[in-house]
Amino acid sequence: MRVICKEDYDSASRAAADIIAAQILLKKDSRIGLATGSTPVGAYKRLVEKYEANELDFSDVITANLDEYRGLPKTHDQSYRYFMDTNLFDHVNIKKENTYVPDGMEQDAKKACSDYDRILEEKIGRFDLQLLGIGGDGHIGFNEPSDHFCVNTQCVKLEEQTIKDNARLFFSGDESAVPKEAYTMGIGFIMRSKRIILMATGKGKRDIVEKAFSGPVTPYVPASVLQLHPDVILVGDFDAIPETLRQG
Repeated sequence: MRVICKEDYDSASRAAADIIAAQILLKKDSRIGLATGSTPVGAYKRLVEKYEANELDFSDVITANLDEYRGLPKTHDQSYRYFMDTNLFDHVNIKKENTYVPDGMEQDAKKACSDYDRILEEKIGRFDLQLLGIGGDGHIGFNEPSDHFCVNTQCVKLEEQTIKDNARLFFSGDESAVPKEAYTMGIGFIMRSKRIILMATGKGKRDIVEKAFSGPVTPYVPASVLQLHPDVILVGDFDAIPETLRQG
């Protein structure tokens, strides 16, 4: 594992964006896995700036997102389709038909999951690069702590901590406004990626980053499975990355 530790969030965001940009420059039709949440916003802003400076061309890039809330239409301001449009897709020349997000409005969970697995197999095959964040309980995507690693796309019941963490993003700040279930890409497909970037910033992520990368590999800390991947880059700031990992 390679560790890139920067002084603050903005610097870490630039570092992550530079890696993504380099991937696109090296392969114009790159398959890239994308994450949502507050952590990658800075990286997406930097990618937009690179596009506006004529440094990047997204016209042949194909993307797929990790997850989507079950029951939210793509027009809802907290849906992950809306997030991606607002923070990246609407500001670059990517073709919307080449951007994939699970269908949150498909109420048949089995169909929603199998449909997304089929899209991933047919349209992606294998990510050239996958961007991840990490939840306070170690989840990646919405793969919550469990007694096993889920290989395929699944419908998950969100843990109370995840709901609490995400409530601040909803207008009311009320936990009752947060959907209780989500569709998420399976860990099997994430691990198939050629390269993975995991971003972690802020003091609140330090303990879980240490557990994920210095503790045992266990489905009770889903991100710990990344220890088994041959090409992971941990990008973060001094607050989030323990000294033991910086030195490693």
